[in-house]
Order: sequence, then structure tokens, then C-alpha cells
Amino acid sequence: MSRDQPRIGSLCTGYGGLDAAVHAVFGGTTAWVSDIDPGARQIIAHRMPDVPNLGDLTTTDWAAVEPVDIVLGGYPCQPFSTAGKRKGTADERHIWPYIADALRVLRPRIAVFENVAGHLRLGFDTVLADLARLGFDAEWCLVRASEVGAPHARQRLFILAVAADTPDLGHERRRSARRGRAGFADGRDAAADTVRLLPGDDRELPSGRNALRQWVRHDAPGRGPAAPADTDGVGRRQAERHVRTGQPDPAWGRFTPAVHRWASVLGRRAPGATDDRGRLSPLFVEWLMGLSAGWVTNVPGLSRTQQLKALGNGVVPQQAEAAIRLLAERATSTAAAA
Repeated sequence: MSRDQPRIGSLCTGYGGLDAAVHAVFGGTTAWVSDIDPGARQIIAHRMPDVPNLGDLTTTDWAAVEPVDIVLGGYPCQPFSTAGKRKGTADERHIWPYIADALRVLRPRIAVFENVAGHLRLGFDTVLADLARLGFDAEWCLVRASEVGAPHARQRLFILAVAADTPDLGHERRRSARRGRAGFADGRDAAADTVRLLPGDDRELPSGRNALRQWVRHDAPGRGPAAPADTDGVGRRQAERHVRTGQPDPAWGRFTPAVHRWASVLGRRAPGATDDRGRLSPLFVEWLMGLSAGWVTNVPGLSRTQQLKALGNGVVPQQAEAAIRLLAERATSTAAAA
């Protein structure tokens, strides 16, 4: 893998949350994306106008696609989610076999995937078997969004698969600078040589399946929320009104400490949880997912329903970055001990 600018291919891209995490850890440039959801396609076209969208990965001729160093994807979770019928590999939305085919043809050095925790009990054995057959060594972990300071659990499974002959993951150089994709807020310190999952925390990232949980802090209410980030484009005035005003602390009730903690991580206050009609506000969900104000909600022509669908299907970039760093350290240690 090129140590300077690895080429990245993104599957089931959505609003690009997993993409942001991979860029933050490994750097690189996006060569292509793949998503068929109409709302996601609008977000991609607006936020990544120069990146081609391959469309339906189940019909893509991978032999005709530009090879990349890293393939990433948050493939559909419905077959494995406890909220669904849990048909697993029998579900028509189960597209892992097509992703495995892409890996077989493209031969990336690294693959990064994300899915719901229920995938561990349903269909994950097939994924691991396919990765091994294709010559990848896999590491995986479960990480909750709350483990990086978010006010919601959102436990997710993260997988890092490395081709057995990859000599260097190239992630160490990314520990000393904040290089996430523009538009995403994060909790990294710009100068320190450590990963700061929450403000003021200088501890090194430890190993262990549940190690991230030690970062959840309870003193965040004492930290005043920082000034909000500005937004641009369609809906700017609405977004600014919600973000700058925020929801009064008494309205959060027992959730106030958790809301303050995440506001401290993101550097901006929580917008109102509901809109003027009393409905769940996409601006608030966007904030919950760790995105900058307007990343999804300011995309021209995107309906409220499309905004909420995209946000609901996405991943918290800070959560994904912490997981990938943990897995990269684990993979590096395993390779060194071999």
C-alpha cells in the first residue's frame, strides 16, 4: 500500500461516516464510491462531486473498476439487526457475497467494514471464512458510540481485514495530526501524539476488546459547551438558529450530563430535539451522529425523510475512528509477534 496517498474505494457509502474515519486513520484519496439509495446519492454528489459513483455493487464489473489500496463499507444491516426478521444470509438484502467478489478481484491491502452487533451471531462466520479464503487476516471489535462520548449507545461491529502480505498499515503517521475529511467534527487533539477521545484525556489507546469504555467521562456537565460551527448552503438560517440557541438544559432532564459531554467533544451545543411542528429534528440527529452542522441537512433538495434515513443508516465517525485505531494497533502487534 502506498504510504503517501492510498487509494480508497467506498461501498454503501451513505453520508460518508466510515469514509471519514478511514481517512483520519490512513489518509488517502477516494477513487470511487458505490451507493444506490436516492438520498445517499444526493449527499455524495453534493459532498464529493468529483468522485464517481459506481451505483449497484451487485451488478458492477469489478474487473473494469480502478484497483484501490483500501476498500471500506457499511453493508446493509437489516439481515442481522434485532429490529428486523433476522433472516441473515437468506435475506435478499444480504450483499456480502458481492463484496467478497469485489475483494477477490480488486485485491486491496486493507478492508474496513461496519455493521450491527447482531451480525456477530448471524452471518459473521461466513464473512470470516470468506476473508480467510481470500488471504486476509481479520480483527474485529464491538464499540459503542457512548464510549467516545456520544449520548447514545449505538453499539456497532467493526472489522479490519489486512492482506497477509501487507508489510505496513501506514497508520502510525496519522496519530500526530488531525486529518479527517472536511465537514466532520471530531474529538482529536491537533498537536498531541495521542488519540484524545474526550477533551483533556492524554492516555494512550489501550488494547483489549472492551478497553474503550474507560473513556466515558461523568464530569462533562462542568464543561461549558463551546461555540457552534457555522453552516452554509440551503437552510443555513434555520440550522444556525437551532445550533446557536440550542435546547435549554432543563429540557434534557436526566440526559443533561450526556448531552453536555457530547457538546464538549464536538465543540458545539445540541440543537433542539424537535422542529417547529414537534417532530424529531434532523438537525438534532445530525448532531447525535457527530457530524458538522449541515453536513446532511444542508444538502439541496434532500427531504426530511431522506435526511433521517441517511442519518439513521450512518455511523458515528469518531466511534469508527476509535475502533479502527484499536484494530490497527492490534493487527500491527499481531504481525510483529508472528
